Amino acid sequence: MDKLDLKKIRKALFTAPLNRFVPVDVPPVRYLMADGHGDPNAAPEYRHAVESLYASAYTLKFMAKAAGRDFVVAPLEGLWSAPDPESFTARRKHEWDWTMMIMVPDEVTEEEFTAARAKAAQKLGKVSPSLRLEILDEGLSLQALHVGSYDDEGPLLKILHDEVMPQGGYRFAGPHHEIYLGDPRKTEAARLRTILRQPVSRC
Repeated sequence: MDKLDLKKIRKALFTAPLNRFVPVDVPPVRYLMADGHGDPNAAPEYRHAVESLYASAYTLKFMAKAAGRDFVVAPLEGLWSAPDPESFTARRKHEWDWTMMIMVPDEVTEEEFTAARAKAAQKLGKVSPSLRLEILDEGLSLQALHVGSYDDEGPLLKILHDEVMPQGGYRFAGPHHEIYLGDPRKTEAARLRTILRQPVSRC
């Protein structure tokens, strides 16, 4: 049985030039999502949200495999927002709102998600109350590849906010989006690979 690999099918969403923002047209994408607020390194709800996402994603995978349509669980992603965009360049993490996400195949139904959510809740004791299945439609976006610690993203984001967007006539059209291509539990910080994406519109 061939496994559906969304990273290969949607390669343009998982690749970008190193330290250089380029435009990409992002189609509507189906995700498992869970929300929270605060420093992801300190907020207990962040860990619980991520655990809820992975438990549900792998349950959906096993359900799909049993039905003859297996898929590879996609990387963790996150939407990050704050009242002041400078919160990101200054790394004021306590001000951040976040939505953590895992992309799933378009064929996943609300009924399948409900069943997977219930099984994940049995495994974990409970799941994030905000855990849901939702379609995200970002459209025109700018994205670049960052290699290194998450805390070193600030200078590249400052270039995006202060140079790339003003010079290109862009304005913010959605939350800052990160796609985590490396596992911080297994990869040293200096080698972590992260896609940085900013949905935009023309001024």
